Order: sequence, then C-alpha cells, then structure tokens
Amino acid sequence: MKLYADATPRFATQLALDALLVAWVVLWIWVGTTVHDGTMALAGPGERTAASATSLSESMGDAGSYLQGVPLVGDGIAAPFQQASDASQALAETGESTVRAVERLALWLGLSIAVIPILVVASRYLPGRVRFAREAAAAQQYVDGPADLELFALRAMAHQPLHVLNRVTDDPVGAWRRGDADVIDRLARLELADHGLRPPAGAR
Repeated sequence: MKLYADATPRFATQLALDALLVAWVVLWIWVGTTVHDGTMALAGPGERTAASATSLSESMGDAGSYLQGVPLVGDGIAAPFQQASDASQALAETGESTVRAVERLALWLGLSIAVIPILVVASRYLPGRVRFAREAAAAQQYVDGPADLELFALRAMAHQPLHVLNRVTDDPVGAWRRGDADVIDRLARLELADHGLRPPAGAR
C-alpha cells in the first residue's frame, strides 16, 4: 500500500493532515481521560462511606460476638450490636453501589466525549486516504517505463475534466492516435498527479 504521494507538495499536505489527525485523536483521548478522572472524584464520598461502614460493621459484629458469651444475658446484650453491625453493612453496600454507579458513569462519559469527535473527523478523512493509498498502489504497478505513459494519457482523457484537457490540447484523442509524444506526456502527467505518482524513469 502506498500511503503518500511522490510529489513534494502533495506529500507535505498528506503528512501534515495525518499529523493533525493524530493530534486530534490524542487531544480527545486526553479530554476523555480528564473527564473520566474528574467524574471518578465523585466516587470518593461513596468509597469513604463504604470503608467506614465496613469497619464499623466489623467492630459491632466483634463486640456482639464477645458479649454473646456472657452467661444468662449474653444474647440480649449482643442483639443491639448485631443489629448495628447489619445496619452498617447495609450502609457499606449502599456506598459500594454508589461507587460502581459512578465508575460506570465515568467510563461511558469519558468514552463518549473522546470517541464521538474522533469518529466524526476520522469518518470524513480516512476514506479518502484509504482510497488514495489503494489507487496509488494499483497505479504504481503500471509505472515501469515511458511506454506506460500512453495508458495514463488514455485514462486522463476518460477521467480529467474537459476544461483541464483543453489546456493541454483541443484534440486530445487525435493527438493520442497520432502518437504525439508531447501531448501524451502532458496528459499522462495529469493522471499521474491525481494518483500522487511521478512519471516513469526516462519520460520526457
């Protein structure tokens, strides 16, 4: 696959546009990551709540287990501690659920902010670049010598706008049939330029 044109001006333009696309992708990945990290900051209170409630639940559970061993009144004394442990555990689970919800929000928000602008630009730019690379690679196979200029001159007569052909000659078909080397060369160069190729070695 031929990614870039041989001619310097078009090569420079393609290279600059490719660099801009890469910069655009990097920019929006950075923006998406920043938004993700900023959104994740909202999970802080939930994380602290879950950690504190888990610690409290464990403490209440341990205290209840210890008091349960007291003769005669152990079960009665331990019950409130066990209830407090259960309530703390429920609070911890709520905090963890909040953290998971924030994580999902941060992921999808960061992805959407990064991916949408990248896809909008890439969907407009990349098809043309792929088409150029495919056609330039195919055309390159026919640029072997001066004789190939006739092929590209013929294609120029089929593909180039009439006002462009008129700048070369007012009778391109007649010139091609007569084997007018100068006209064939100029027509071929028009088509080669569209494919980003230089004329073959030995061409005029």
